[in-house]
Amino acid sequence: MDQLSEVFSALADPTRRAILARLAEGEATVNQLAEPFPISLQAVSKHLKVLERAGLITRGKAAQWRPCRLDPGPLREVAEWIARYQRFWEERYDRLDEYVKRLQKDQAQQEEE
Repeated sequence: MDQLSEVFSALADPTRRAILARLAEGEATVNQLAEPFPISLQAVSKHLKVLERAGLITRGKAAQWRPCRLDPGPLREVAEWIARYQRFWEERYDRLDEYVKRLQKDQAQQEEE
């Protein structure tokens, strides 16, 4: 699977998105990341492996403490990919806005007659 697909796959799960949101605040251990979720440590570890495989997090090694950190690099690629489509939709909305304004102008002229 290519990097972009790995990232989108990882982001598809709400638990993983919540973990990333927590890591955006600073590094954390697996236990700290697991606290807000009603799932096992093993399940959180599986989520972390998916995030790590996608390149979204890194894990440090300080004795027995293995802090997880957000790696925002892959998110930049996602943002760039989305930006291309954002321009597409903005152009569509601009054309729609022009069309609606023309309709409103035509309607106003008909009402005046």
